[in-house]
Amino acid sequence: MKDREVSFYEFSDFRYHLQTDKRLSSNTVSAYMTDLELYGEFLVKYQNLRDITMVNEDHINKYIASLKRANMSKQTISRKIIAIKEFHKFLYSEKISDEDPAKFIDLPKPSKPLPVVLSKDEINRMLESIETDTPLGLRNKAMIETLYASGLRISELVGLSTADIHLREKYIVVVGKGNKERMVPLGDMAVLALRNYIEKGRPFLSKKPGNTLFYNYQGNSISRQSLYKYIVKLAKDNGIEKEISPHTIRHSFATHLLEGGTDLRIVQELLGHEDISTTQIYTHIDRLRLKEMYEHTHPLALKNKKEGE
Repeated sequence: MKDREVSFYEFSDFRYHLQTDKRLSSNTVSAYMTDLELYGEFLVKYQNLRDITMVNEDHINKYIASLKRANMSKQTISRKIIAIKEFHKFLYSEKISDEDPAKFIDLPKPSKPLPVVLSKDEINRMLESIETDTPLGLRNKAMIETLYASGLRISELVGLSTADIHLREKYIVVVGKGNKERMVPLGDMAVLALRNYIEKGRPFLSKKPGNTLFYNYQGNSISRQSLYKYIVKLAKDNGIEKEISPHTIRHSFATHLLEGGTDLRIVQELLGHEDISTTQIYTHIDRLRLKEMYEHTHPLALKNKKEGE
């Protein structure tokens, strides 16, 4: 098989393949070809390759490493890798190459956005705004205090029974994912809110005998959707414009614990995470918040910011 320049014959053939066989849009074809021209330049300049059939997986990985060093986004790198994979797949199918060196090249895993976290002040504003002069108000106060004190999932909270609550010992028993049971401690404010609700609110909401803890106004167990909608409304009513999710208070619970110096393993146990890697997302949030605090309070950071204005 004769040597060929990396950026000529096969690239033009590939363009035709994209246009006619794949029927891709002109914009997509142009993007692919631009990506491949840059790929070809790298192979010639930095890998001293002029025969496309001599490219191996190591050459491709070195090119991808160069893209990462250039601080390209994962989305951009993924697009370039897709173009390269399609190109080498084409060369192999056309018997120009004896093998496909990009076959086992993986795309970058998409970054998971950090969860939204409420500040302690925002949590306090929400809690203090709940009026407790009605049975539903007492219930709402107890639910939000318990969520923040324990980091429960909304589904775990609405599934609680009176038998799960141990106010004298200040803990609750939770059945989480996989029917795994865990014990979660409660703070004084949550204990007080639960006691007030159980004594003064719950008897007026329960319509029939049962051990359900949180009832709706009809006397049925409150649903996850109803509780989530209430949390969203509560945040909005308190001027909080963050995008709330069902786990926002749970995220806030975990983040505030880490900010206070709680060990990651303890937070893992409290949240009921099987794998500590799931819990580690909160360390990223904690670092970002520390950086923000530094930039807003440290004299040198303030000085540098002022000088850069």
